[in-house]
Amino acid sequence: MNTETIASPVRTPKPKWLRVKLPTGKKYTELRSLVDKYDLHTICTSGSCPNMGECWSEGTATFMILGNVCTRSCGFCGVKTGRPDTLDWEEPEKVARSIKLMAIKHAVITSVDRDDLKDMGSIMWAETIKAIRRMNPNTTLETLIPDFQGNERNIDRIIEVSPEVVSHNMETVKRLTREVRIQAQYERSLGVLKYLKDNGIRRTKSGIMLGLGETEDEVLQVMRDLRSANVDIVTIGQYLQPSKKHLPVKQFITPDQFKKYEVLGLEMGFRHVESGALVRSSYKAQKHLL
Repeated sequence: MNTETIASPVRTPKPKWLRVKLPTGKKYTELRSLVDKYDLHTICTSGSCPNMGECWSEGTATFMILGNVCTRSCGFCGVKTGRPDTLDWEEPEKVARSIKLMAIKHAVITSVDRDDLKDMGSIMWAETIKAIRRMNPNTTLETLIPDFQGNERNIDRIIEVSPEVVSHNMETVKRLTREVRIQAQYERSLGVLKYLKDNGIRRTKSGIMLGLGETEDEVLQVMRDLRSANVDIVTIGQYLQPSKKHLPVKQFITPDQFKKYEVLGLEMGFRHVESGALVRSSYKAQKHLL
């Protein structure tokens, strides 16, 4: 699953660099009021993202489609796992209206995995993007997509509606993939990213979490693999445990180490590298259009 999971670590003291101020400011207050009034659904609020105030002030927000129950049971993710509800075919219009109400300049769309569906949710993905474009012609789009089990026809539906940025998260290093992303495959995710780039997506992007027991060499190997797939943008952040049932935090990565990954990533040829403890997939997303 590729949704952004943001939570506080469980019974693990946070280092000082993970402490953030509560979001404030006129723009944040206005958007928070709209979200509450119209019961709008954003990952920003449901995940209590530490960057919510900063992103909203810059006119960026992240929306989740295809329900809130995932068919996968990743060890890091706080989204519920089980049998999802039937699809709400009014969802594309609802999301598009939410973006219009919030006057969002750059929208990030993500979803749960829907392996229960023949098209794995790709038709709803395409319809949502079309609806957003109709109602918000000046809003740019980033889509944080599932792997669609590597099915090219489903990936083609995303390519055909041509979002400005298409992202698919690797989440972790190759050795830990089976433990962290139980139903996912490292090589399949790389293949999805390469297929997107080879078939006309201008900006591709991926993200990884640190603190799950990976080594520096393993992190650098993921980054090299992403560059081999011609990925343009990479985000690197700290994993935080959503609940006792989820994988524990093995290590808090220092700011100096995050900075090292940023420098090395730019040397590898990435267009943008966002690397830091509080970085999440959509952090500074609008900047990645440049």
